[in-house]
Amino acid sequence: MIPFRAISMFHAVARAGSIVGAAQEQGVTPSAISQQIHSLEAYLGTALVIKDGRTIKLTEAGERYFELIVGSVERIVEATHALRGFRVVAALTVRAAPSLAAKWLMPRLAGFIEAHPQFEVRIDGTNEPTNFDREGVDIEIRHGEGQWPGLYVEPLVEEHFLPVCAPAYATAGSLAPQDLPDRRLIHSVKSQIQWKHWFARAGVATDRRWSRVLFDRSHMVIDGAVAGFGIALESELLAWEELRDGRLVCPVAAPPDITAVTQWIVCPHERLRLGKVRAFIDWVRLERDAWARNAAALRSSYGLIV
Repeated sequence: MIPFRAISMFHAVARAGSIVGAAQEQGVTPSAISQQIHSLEAYLGTALVIKDGRTIKLTEAGERYFELIVGSVERIVEATHALRGFRVVAALTVRAAPSLAAKWLMPRLAGFIEAHPQFEVRIDGTNEPTNFDREGVDIEIRHGEGQWPGLYVEPLVEEHFLPVCAPAYATAGSLAPQDLPDRRLIHSVKSQIQWKHWFARAGVATDRRWSRVLFDRSHMVIDGAVAGFGIALESELLAWEELRDGRLVCPVAAPPDITAVTQWIVCPHERLRLGKVRAFIDWVRLERDAWARNAAALRSSYGLIV
């Protein structure tokens, strides 16, 4: 008899990336999960998983077996729910830094929800890196430098960083780089690109202390700039809507072209096999590419980057 329960438990372990995570999901003890895995390995005559510290890794045979069964198991779950009269809903939990979630992800999310009504979407807005072994997060858009060994890491997009302010504070192109130290500067204290970097690239010596306002979230920096607090140094990715709508402008006539990748699509490699994760990544890529084209056109039309 085919050990369907053991197959289901293996599927849960491979998807979660840990026995503890699978046990929590299935509502059983980790030892029960281990027993089912051992019985399946005995039935198949090959090892499927190996321990790697507190996590597990699939063997080559385990990788191949999971690829063969994952689609079928998900269809069985969907068919079972459908026959019982339930609407088939898969929970998709996405973690993203608060500023990216508020300024870039949320304005676009309705498109994903409308295209994928089978997913119950949860957005978890935090800067804390996900512990995928212990947290119920499927995929993350993580702020940082992209160095996270053992995880799938894909750059979201190359961002341009430029001075921005409300047009009432300074009109577009009305200032030279050397004028900025005399203005109030808004600082995003956690940003990877700081004012000292921008001044160095612009060739401006800044030995004295500036008049400044500091925030620890980019979305507050952007809102403060719109409110006329001063001039912020921000990514056009996060300030996109405000730049597009004219609520923010670049006050510098010829700003230096400073770019960086600060946002990354991150998840365990095995999650890439899940339909909900693939669907979200595919959607993010389409949105990213559309945004990049529009941003390039805006950049060119307003001469923001020379």
